[in-house]
Amino acid sequence: MTQSLNPTTVPPAFPDHTQLPDSDGTFVKNFQEHPQSILLTDSLQTTLQALHPDGQYAIGQDCGIYWRETDPPERGAEAPDWFYVPNVPPLFDGEIRRSYVLWREYIVPLIAIEFASGDGSEERDNTPLSCLPEGGNQKPGKFWVYEQIIRIPYYAIYTIKTSELEVYNWVNTRYRRLEPNDRGHYPIDLMGVELGIWEGSYQNQTQRWLRWWDNQGNLLLTGSERATLERDRAETEHQRAERLAAYLRSQGIDPDLI
Repeated sequence: MTQSLNPTTVPPAFPDHTQLPDSDGTFVKNFQEHPQSILLTDSLQTTLQALHPDGQYAIGQDCGIYWRETDPPERGAEAPDWFYVPNVPPLFDGEIRRSYVLWREYIVPLIAIEFASGDGSEERDNTPLSCLPEGGNQKPGKFWVYEQIIRIPYYAIYTIKTSELEVYNWVNTRYRRLEPNDRGHYPIDLMGVELGIWEGSYQNQTQRWLRWWDNQGNLLLTGSERATLERDRAETEHQRAERLAAYLRSQGIDPDLI
């Protein structure tokens, strides 16, 4: 007798960045967060060009990293204030990224940075994912997700009120808090840069900012800072040439004939 087979139900494919929420509805917590993210990205451009001459990298700024499927979907994501992923295309399938979905890409961010508006306890939350007695799951803390699930090699917490910077490195399944070097910076060896605190003015705010240095201790400049430096150099050279010409004329020498 011929047996009939029931059709197999195929589970839906894992959603991608176009199908997942790109916001959890929260506000940016202070006026420094947005320029701080821009400052980190802008000043890192020459370094990224050297690391990725093919342009294969992505920078996320307050964007979700999806690490598990949940209902609602945003409960399965964390959104670092700033993160960098090497060796991935800046677009995904030709589209601007709305989030970073680990089950679609597999390459983890190399560093994630959180700007803590409070005392940093939320950013240090090591609560593990667990089942609640009444059912459902305990939402895990950021620190636990970054350390135990995503395993981001470097995790930095910058507490804005106190200008305190903590940097952790993932070693042997755990985050190890790093000590600053003699310059007060934290080497991010896999990028060849250092992370530290700089006091100055940026976008009409004089604050203590999180910034990059190279591994010789030279501050990495933004595009605007580089342009200003070049203008100052050109003006200095022009003034030197004018002084030399004036001196030659005082000696009865026509500088145009030299």
